[in-house]
Amino acid sequence: MAFRVSIGQYLAGNSVIHKLDPRTKILAAFVLMVSAFFIQAPMQLVFGLVCVTTLSRMAHVPAGKLFDAIKSIVGMLLALGLINMLMIHRGEVLVSWGILNITNEGVRVALLYSLRMIVAIVAATLLLLTTTPTQLTDAFDALLSPLSKLGLPAHELAMVFSLMLRFIPTLADEANAIMDAQMVRGAGINEGSVLKRIQAIVPVITALLASALRHANGLARSLDARSYEGGAARSHWHRLVYKKRDALAGALTLLYCIMLGLLAGF
Repeated sequence: MAFRVSIGQYLAGNSVIHKLDPRTKILAAFVLMVSAFFIQAPMQLVFGLVCVTTLSRMAHVPAGKLFDAIKSIVGMLLALGLINMLMIHRGEVLVSWGILNITNEGVRVALLYSLRMIVAIVAATLLLLTTTPTQLTDAFDALLSPLSKLGLPAHELAMVFSLMLRFIPTLADEANAIMDAQMVRGAGINEGSVLKRIQAIVPVITALLASALRHANGLARSLDARSYEGGAARSHWHRLVYKKRDALAGALTLLYCIMLGLLAGF
């Protein structure tokens, strides 16, 4: 049973996107994701899709790799789009089959909501594929550092984020191995009623939880052996420095937001 994720899996490269400061990439990705939820007009949607497609080409990310990273979420979006299309009854009826009616407004909303989520998801995926977990941790640490003056543990939050990115692929692979082992033993994970499937998945969750606790214990021992201390000041081997290309990326991000606003009426 396939259960592959690309979160935390860095795709090495030497593109202009890879070379950007990770803080710039995080802020730009955040703006792209948030602005995607304000897309309402068709031209805004087309512009957003063109922009994220251009970014993926600039990052030299293969289309197959990008699709593998988002295909599980795309399936969920297709299901949600179908529900929206069947539940919305406003507008002109295009197809009628018994109690089911598909209207032009339902189709519009289904496409709009699904495709604008694709814009946000691709932006987040490009961030993860072009930035190493270490760079993400350092960037979050730097961006959250002003919050330390308010008493919030900025470094610890960045550390937790880094560990999450590190262990999600590991736990996903272990979930695959556990489910394969259960299926070899005759467990009907993909067969039978919903109740039987839930009962079959309980041992998988139990084993996965035990594995997660084992990893957490090993990590705690490793941090203790290295005398890790939460509030200690730390230096960095690679210092984060803004360059001209980061300023240009920020200006282009601002221009993207302006263009989305201008296309709101189209």
